[in-house]
Amino acid sequence: MNPIANTKIIKIKSFEKFDFDDTLVREVRLNIFLNEKKVISLMATPTDEKALAIGYLISENLINRVNDILDIKIDKDSEFEVNIKFKILNLNDINIKNLQKNSSVISGCGSAKTANSFLDMKGEAIKNSSTFSSSLILSRMSTFYTECDLYEKTGCVHTAKLFINDSEFYIGEDIAQHNTIDKAVGKAILNKANLENSFLMVSGRLSSEMIAKAIMHKIPLLVSRTAATYLGVVLARKFDLTLCGFARGNSMNIYSFERRII
Repeated sequence: MNPIANTKIIKIKSFEKFDFDDTLVREVRLNIFLNEKKVISLMATPTDEKALAIGYLISENLINRVNDILDIKIDKDSEFEVNIKFKILNLNDINIKNLQKNSSVISGCGSAKTANSFLDMKGEAIKNSSTFSSSLILSRMSTFYTECDLYEKTGCVHTAKLFINDSEFYIGEDIAQHNTIDKAVGKAILNKANLENSFLMVSGRLSSEMIAKAIMHKIPLLVSRTAATYLGVVLARKFDLTLCGFARGNSMNIYSFERRII
């Protein structure tokens, strides 16, 4: 399915009306099935659906590893709906029940839900001694939108970039900012990339669900051009995630675990 669509609109420029062919990003409902049961529907841009679903399932602890996936089928028959069906070994039924019964609607767009309780989130801190130079971070941010095809064509999507090393990185683009992390991480997982020394850059705010996804994947550094929420900072400090905001030009704010920035 083409993620963009063309439509005729009326444009006003210099107070004059004229016909204009505009390029819009598509939005679909992505239904995720595990062993024949639907567990969640996500509003998403129809790109990298497999990576998005895998990134989401792992970040929600619904599956433990990609090797537990026995089969994947994707059905794109409808213009506004996509079904992705997984056959899973060692399915985490407890977390599925939590997602369906006790989930929270997250603050990102797309009305997605999470079974993770950010207020009492448990787990180990990120034990990682990697360091990152501020010059590298700001240099990467200055070219952040390079190779972001959907953003360049529509200006209507959020973006995440997961940097594995100097030459390897993965891009996620979507109408919902939390989906961008799942897409980028899902691509990396499918390519068997090592996330231990990676860092993640996002275009939108650093809210609690974005921080939680980085923590779940043990990514040591998360950076944005914009601000963090207070709950996001609390989570980052609790789990030793290095969190940087307002990374623009030659400056940025470090909210947590500043020892990784040199």
